Amino acid sequence: MSGVQTRSVAPGEGDQRLDRWLRRQFPHLTQGQIEKMCRKGELRVEGGRVKSATRLQEGQSVRIPPIPDPGTRPAPDATRISDADAAMIRACVIYRDDHVIALNKPPGLPVQGGSGQARHVDGLAEALRFGAEDKPRLVHRLDKDTSGVLVLARSREAAKGLTAAFRHRATRKIYWAAVAGAPSPRVGTVRYGLVKAPGHGAGGEGEKMHCLHPRDVAGTPGAKAATTDYAMIENAGGRVSWMALTPVTGRTHQLRAHMAEIGHPIIGDGKYGGSGQENLGDGWGAQLGGEVSRKLHLHARSLTIEHPVTRAILHLTAPLPAHMARTWDLFQWQASEAPEDPFEDLV
Repeated sequence: MSGVQTRSVAPGEGDQRLDRWLRRQFPHLTQGQIEKMCRKGELRVEGGRVKSATRLQEGQSVRIPPIPDPGTRPAPDATRISDADAAMIRACVIYRDDHVIALNKPPGLPVQGGSGQARHVDGLAEALRFGAEDKPRLVHRLDKDTSGVLVLARSREAAKGLTAAFRHRATRKIYWAAVAGAPSPRVGTVRYGLVKAPGHGAGGEGEKMHCLHPRDVAGTPGAKAATTDYAMIENAGGRVSWMALTPVTGRTHQLRAHMAEIGHPIIGDGKYGGSGQENLGDGWGAQLGGEVSRKLHLHARSLTIEHPVTRAILHLTAPLPAHMARTWDLFQWQASEAPEDPFEDLV
């Protein structure tokens, strides 16, 4: 076990997440250990409390608490990935070159470790080296129960380029969802702000985002502006609709909270849409019953983004997960007939 130490962010190490920087210093550290150090305030930057996603700048001082020696306490992230898990995560690859890997993330698989999460994309990424020196790095997130396009960088340079590309207005993310009812108008924008409300569990379990009128955002501590564009592609008798959703901003649970706020929660979303089976087409009720799965019907369908090295435009598309594909078949919705960008083609 090491003692408390202070390290400076060296030249060339700036503009990267604290957790990634720390794992380069101590490769045996798990994400769960890093998150715990942040929660307890043991890991500090320039004397202040930080989160694992805090971005470091060159020259900043980082206080590091005592670190266990390698091999003293094997953790789930440090154990060998099973052959089945390695095959599973490799089968998720929908694009790969020397700089970028894109996955079709399965629903139910967390992107990153946390409380009680031993199996996640970040840990399984060890199986995605494909001969590279480093494992791929996360550059953005999807909720655990959201499926679809997830991009990883195969080097620090590619990670910096992709992070910058995600901030660019030309980057285009389109999600597909099945929602209760039929929104009117068919194409629109939701601009409710979002603020996190703590959960009721001992560890804050059950926290969720609450919507605020835009005029109330500035005066509400912790609130952030949020904007979502939506477009209806098809609907089935006014009871359920196939929607395209684009998060103009990228807030936690933004799409789920926004659709519920306008009265059309995403199917399978018990957190924001309630768990009752009753749904008669009035736009409320996240469970349709019958043959429709109770899993969340939210899928990151496509991503258009500039390649971090070649600067070519990447167009990445992920097929629907099995439970959503069954719902699409039930309502006779054909993915092949959907416009590539519904916000251009629908009026």
